[in-house]
Amino acid sequence: MSEVTEQLRRNGSFTDFTCHTEGSVLPLKPTVQDYAWGIRGMDSRVARYALASGAIKEVDPDAPYAELWFGTHEKGPSMLQDGRTLEQAVGGQLPFLFKIISAGKALSIQAHPDKDNARRLNSENPQAYGDANHKPEMAIALTPFEAMCGFRRIEEIAIFIKKHKEFAACISLEAKLAIFMAETEEEKKDALQKMFRSFMTCDPEVSRAQLTLLLQRLQNEQNSIHPHPHDEPAWERKSARAILRLSQQFPDDAGAMSPFFLNYLLIAPGESFFMAANEPHAYVAGEIIECMACSDNVVRAGLTPKFKDVNNLINMLTYTQGGPSIDAGAPLEREPRILRYTPPVPEFEVLILRCGPGEKVYFDNEDEPTILVILQGTGMIDNDMVCHPGRSYFLPSDAAPILFSVPSCKRGSLKVSIARRNLHLSLPTTFSKGKKLRELPEYDYEM
Repeated sequence: MSEVTEQLRRNGSFTDFTCHTEGSVLPLKPTVQDYAWGIRGMDSRVARYALASGAIKEVDPDAPYAELWFGTHEKGPSMLQDGRTLEQAVGGQLPFLFKIISAGKALSIQAHPDKDNARRLNSENPQAYGDANHKPEMAIALTPFEAMCGFRRIEEIAIFIKKHKEFAACISLEAKLAIFMAETEEEKKDALQKMFRSFMTCDPEVSRAQLTLLLQRLQNEQNSIHPHPHDEPAWERKSARAILRLSQQFPDDAGAMSPFFLNYLLIAPGESFFMAANEPHAYVAGEIIECMACSDNVVRAGLTPKFKDVNNLINMLTYTQGGPSIDAGAPLEREPRILRYTPPVPEFEVLILRCGPGEKVYFDNEDEPTILVILQGTGMIDNDMVCHPGRSYFLPSDAAPILFSVPSCKRGSLKVSIARRNLHLSLPTTFSKGKKLRELPEYDYEM
């Protein structure tokens, strides 16, 4: 029995899956979410994988295909070929929700609540917050991926306030003074909250007018003779370009100025980051694997036509400076061809298995119900099941170890993503920003 399972069982929150499953690899049909920000048609990995897994029968070239859900969440339950839901096959809820995401344009400025906030929000507004669970999440890039994550260092925000009068006009004098004068960590957190509250509650007419002026000036600067590259830091130039892009996607939305106070990241395929509860972020463009606790709670405040809950977002954030740590995974000790991406939460971890031409790789789910998604390449499972990109499978907890193989005649590797409960909680590969292993708090294992 794993360390995490023992801890969950002692806390009375462990579901014994063994008696509810049968030992075999079962093809799985996920659920497609067609949010407006998704990539359209066959350009979307979500669309291609949905077609391969049988979730859809054809791809509409004009439709957005945003997310593919693998799990037991009621808003998008996965199905088995025999007509059972995954929840029926497992005998209960999985603690995680596994996704493929294809983002063609920016998602909202948002954060996910911790458990206390999730319970409160679900009680106060169950229509907007449909469950009472928290939603820590981890993203692994499949393509170059852009995201805004966490507040910038206060020194950077101060530079933007001084340099961009339009941004400064959307922030109160009190908040600007707090940014400029903050010295201690507590003063900096207080200053960040004052700045964010002031910006997000600015009179919409004022913020729209200032955004228009900012865009005109930035566009003129883009079209004029560019300064020497060393005259302006790269992070300043990237922020200006990001604002122009975001404003095209969301006209008149002051949230387009968010690169002035949120870190703007570009991560490479295979890199990942973890977003803890109560941390601001907004995915911008690209395709990722995403895994999270089984929840769909999102508190939004900008860059969206959906329900905005500004006050709750302002009050729930941690106001920690700096972006998330970037993780490239760590090889499993017993099989270096399997990389693990392990967050500091018990609900999930993600593994990436690679099997080259002429190779064989065994995978043992270690008595945990497991979801498999083929990312690229073709190969065999147990020498009798052909797997292609986009096909997905459920591996019951009592399944025997399975064998992945690739014929030597193939020219590329088989790549498989794997999601299960976290079996390496004491050895996380990624952390919340500002946290080191010895500083991680003792985790509440209630699920």
